[in-house]
Amino acid sequence: MKWERLNDNGFTVANKIVNMKISEQFPDNKWEIACDNGATESEKPTPKYNEELDNCCVELLETLKHMTKIQLKMEKLTLTTEAICDLETFHHGAGNCTAPFFHTWPTPYFYEVSLKLSEMYKKELQLKQTIVQEIAHSADQDLMMVYLSSWLYQPYIENSSKLLLEAMLLETGHRQC
Repeated sequence: MKWERLNDNGFTVANKIVNMKISEQFPDNKWEIACDNGATESEKPTPKYNEELDNCCVELLETLKHMTKIQLKMEKLTLTTEAICDLETFHHGAGNCTAPFFHTWPTPYFYEVSLKLSEMYKKELQLKQTIVQEIAHSADQDLMMVYLSSWLYQPYIENSSKLLLEAMLLETGHRQC
């Protein structure tokens, strides 16, 4: 699936960002606690521009844009299916339509599944937007690890989503048994 490929790519890029941030915090793999020693703001070194970090952030943002396109297509499909349901109800009343659009599913069930999937991916996309906005600015190693695991494991996408997507493809004839 395209979403999974983008998710894997996004995780790889996010992992690079986290590794760069950690190596900036702990140069030469020295995991020492930094002491202030009374240094004033003017004496502290200013952070330098990291072009590689910037490139990774741009790449992660591009991945997010592609994921957004997929989610928007899902929303359009859901709205179209809802409109078909409304049209069937208007044309045939409360009774079932004699010419189904799908192999075995009634249109309202296809709409319910489409809506469920669209909502899952919408929530997941909102999480990924937050991660993209925050990951390069975080100084907390534990928080960066939470961002990485959240990106990888996609907590808002249920385990049944792949099965539902495959079933929808079978129902529409886009996938053969």
